[in-house]
Amino acid sequence: MKNFLSMLLLFGGFAFSQNDIPTDYFSSPLDINLVLSGNFGEMRANHFHSGLDLKTEQREGLAVYAPADGFVSRINVQHYGYGKALYILHPNGYTTVYGHLRSFAGDIEKYVKDTQYAKETFEVELFPEKTLLPVKKGDLIAFTGNTGGSGGPHLHFEIRDGSQRPMNPLLFGIEIPDSKVPIVSAVFAYPIGADAHINQGQNRTKLRLIKQKDGNYKTENVTAFGKIGFGITTFDQQDGASNKNGSYKINTRFNGTEKFEVLFNKFDFSETRYLNRYTDYNYYEINKSMVQKLFRETNNPLSIITKEDDNGYINVQDSLTSIYTIEVFDFKGNTMMVSIPIDGKKMEILNPKKLEKTDDYIFADHATSITKGKFSIYIPANSLYEDTYLDIKDEGDILKFHEDVVPIHSNISITADISNYNEADRDKLYIGRLNYRGLPYYTSTSRNGDKLTAKTRTFGSYTVAMDTSPPTIKPINFTDGKWISNQNFLQVKITDDLSGISSYRATINNKFILMEYDYKKDVLTYNFNDNVNLETENNFKLIVIDNVGNSATFEAKFFRKQP
Repeated sequence: MKNFLSMLLLFGGFAFSQNDIPTDYFSSPLDINLVLSGNFGEMRANHFHSGLDLKTEQREGLAVYAPADGFVSRINVQHYGYGKALYILHPNGYTTVYGHLRSFAGDIEKYVKDTQYAKETFEVELFPEKTLLPVKKGDLIAFTGNTGGSGGPHLHFEIRDGSQRPMNPLLFGIEIPDSKVPIVSAVFAYPIGADAHINQGQNRTKLRLIKQKDGNYKTENVTAFGKIGFGITTFDQQDGASNKNGSYKINTRFNGTEKFEVLFNKFDFSETRYLNRYTDYNYYEINKSMVQKLFRETNNPLSIITKEDDNGYINVQDSLTSIYTIEVFDFKGNTMMVSIPIDGKKMEILNPKKLEKTDDYIFADHATSITKGKFSIYIPANSLYEDTYLDIKDEGDILKFHEDVVPIHSNISITADISNYNEADRDKLYIGRLNYRGLPYYTSTSRNGDKLTAKTRTFGSYTVAMDTSPPTIKPINFTDGKWISNQNFLQVKITDDLSGISSYRATINNKFILMEYDYKKDVLTYNFNDNVNLETENNFKLIVIDNVGNSATFEAKFFRKQP
């Protein structure tokens, strides 16, 4: 608990004046009208979005320009995440970030390629000296793409402060037309106290929304008593796009007194996973809809909560009528209001709080070890946000480790005893989480003797699985012994249906070549513009290794006319 309080004090120091933020320093990184597919702070799986997702007209290869003078301070190339990402540090102390790039430009691209070939690896993280890659405002620095964990072509654009905390780029004068009011799709009430109730129930209650003539909403009258919190499902849309993006600010009042405010101006990466405490994780996992809880529960240090009275809760008294309001703002000041009329009345509770008790009760602030059959579980302190009953059972080779309706903040370890397997098979074993079809999805696994250990932040069913099959390799745009002078790329499809791809290495004429891995399409691509080691007759070799060490080798000869 002390750790959470320390973090709360730390994040509480984030207050800053918008008047100190330069609004005419950064120009747009794209030379097109800006349309958003995602905005700052909107809620994604396990994290808040840290920038703007700028649409690129459904295509790749748009020019990206430096929005101000500076120098390239970091370059990160990875298969997942931001894919190819570029970081520029500016003289005013801010850093701009560009993610999911197709490629870099000019000297930046040459520097990256030279390093990748020198290290013989595609994935690199580089921190150039500040004199190595300077840029001027308006310089071409990269081209937009769809690399990494991108769901389609776009540019992920961030502005970070001097401590590398992401800030809302709209604060800096990045202009996004927006004449649309935020949309509210659901409102919920949460009885908190032991004697609290909503409409004689103690469970989460969805309130019926009634559209008003002025465009705002009120809910049906609710009968309530005691300590109550509220939640909202809301999104915003900007002009020119139908994407459901996040709201900018939410403010609540109870009988005119301000109770709670959440403001998406700035946050720290170290706090972003607390999204799972701020939102109703259980509701999201079942209904795939985010509910923002407009109250601060214990173990929620989020700095986006900028105002609160009694942690945002209200106290409804018997025989009194009250009004609770929620106002949702977008960055342009468009608003939507929801009014909730409340009749205070202490009544008999007909629908008591649901609590499924099990044999395993976990105290959140204590480390816990549990053994079930061949499986051992270690839950570090503060891995869970609150004390919780967990439903844990072993069924032979399967560990039923609760359901994914409770959030896990930090890694929990699952260890399996594999002493009953033949020694020759043990290196081919891994721990996998069963998907909806009952098939194991590889969880990063280590082996120590006759024990396998995996770390996870997701509840569900886990099993010990075996993978003895090597990956498969299939050429896409060439065949053995053929001429491919007219091809600009060499492409190969690689797949592994069990433990998944771990690594690969490709050579032409026994010399390393750089092949970019698009895991979304299972495709490796070599660009002939690299012009490495090519002759008229070329011998191509590719080795692919899966996560338990099975390997496959593909070799082919191709001919290519040389300039």
